[in-house]
Amino acid sequence: MKSAILSPSWTLLGIEPFRAAFEYASSRWMDHSRFEAGDGHPVVVFPGLATDAQTVSPLLEFCRKLGYDARDWGRGMNTGPSGNVEAWLDTLAEEVNDRFSPAADGITLIGWSLGGIYAREIAKRMALPIRQVITIGTPITGEAAQTNVSLLYHWISGAVPELDPAFKQQLMTAPPQPLTAIHSRSDGVVAWEACLQPEDHDQIENVEVDGSHCGLCWNPAVLSIIAQRLAQAPIPAPMPQISQPTSALGERAAARRLASAA
Repeated sequence: MKSAILSPSWTLLGIEPFRAAFEYASSRWMDHSRFEAGDGHPVVVFPGLATDAQTVSPLLEFCRKLGYDARDWGRGMNTGPSGNVEAWLDTLAEEVNDRFSPAADGITLIGWSLGGIYAREIAKRMALPIRQVITIGTPITGEAAQTNVSLLYHWISGAVPELDPAFKQQLMTAPPQPLTAIHSRSDGVVAWEACLQPEDHDQIENVEVDGSHCGLCWNPAVLSIIAQRLAQAPIPAPMPQISQPTSALGERAAARRLASAA
């Protein structure tokens, strides 16, 4: 069945590099003093497809200047999941979990594009408390036809993973923590409609900005939203929603979440 949501136009895709460059230049002139100083809580940033820590360094630098313990995801270039996607996500959650000590106010997970899917799914799996999740231009529908990156994904990973309907539904289900989903109607890579989160609970915000897809992680409007969200007081964590584990790693993560909630 053909998706009702179409990928962005080739025109928008073609001008992405120029818009992203302008957004980067604009971000260099931002006045950091107008933002509230950070409380030092950990922030993990997940890059988009075919990008790495260097690509998201403007966002990492911004968060660090505000006073947060911002780190990249720790895996170098994001080439996409391999093998069983759910088991792959379980392993990634284990790795992130092992890099941090328990933080009293929790960890913020930020993901750009495909990295936002990682942030959302890891928030559902982590044993450590998650303060909030922020996604930036992240398609949550699991439909490759709603993006302009299918060929890139094939080139990097060899194939776009086949996702069963149940897992696609899981991807569209919001994590239980506060969620900010940032999108741009002029995104040239991902259909903006695919980035919208249905309101599964009352701590979900869909926030629109004007920007290119490639420049979202240093877009001044996006950085301002992130600064505001990071400065918000943490909301008491809900009881963990333990889903059926898909692997031995998932079983261990679920057990730790239950233990931490006890």
